[in-house]
Amino acid sequence: MSVLRPFKATDMFKFNNINLDIWTETYGIGFYLSYLSRWPDLCCVQEAPSGRMMGYVVGKAEGASTEWHGHVTAITVAPEYRRLGLARKMMGLLEMVSEEIYKGFFVDLYVRCTNDLAIDMYEGMGYSVYRRVREYYGSMGVGRGGRDEEDAFDMRKPLARDPHRRSVRANGRDMIVSAHDVS
Repeated sequence: MSVLRPFKATDMFKFNNINLDIWTETYGIGFYLSYLSRWPDLCCVQEAPSGRMMGYVVGKAEGASTEWHGHVTAITVAPEYRRLGLARKMMGLLEMVSEEIYKGFFVDLYVRCTNDLAIDMYEGMGYSVYRRVREYYGSMGVGRGGRDEEDAFDMRKPLARDPHRRSVRANGRDMIVSAHDVS
């Protein structure tokens, strides 16, 4: 039985088994510390009984007016712990905090357009594509001149404050914007 608990600064010394994955964006220590200091209730880890980290989610609250929302900055599960429902548990906690504590209208996240497994998982959790963001992700130096060139889907899930579902749209895959157009 694993434990879902708050993310601590010392967890950064234990998450290499999770971060060394092609789909996981890895950030600098200062980035994680800024999230932990500003939005500690939107950051949690899933931990095995042995103390080994199984996964984590890091999020924030942002926006204004009806665009006020929870944002999933990073969610990842170590390969050996996938398909156990851990991401669903962590997302559930982030959604609950976004709704009940921060009073958000929706939760959003960005996912690589090529990550079909993650897209299917998010759609199964009630998320839908709001728009496609051109050249959002880095190509890891593979593309022309090492430029950023992998697209992302901006996916959203409306919360209780959005009963008319104004934060989502039916044709999101057809709405294409530049990475410079998103914050």
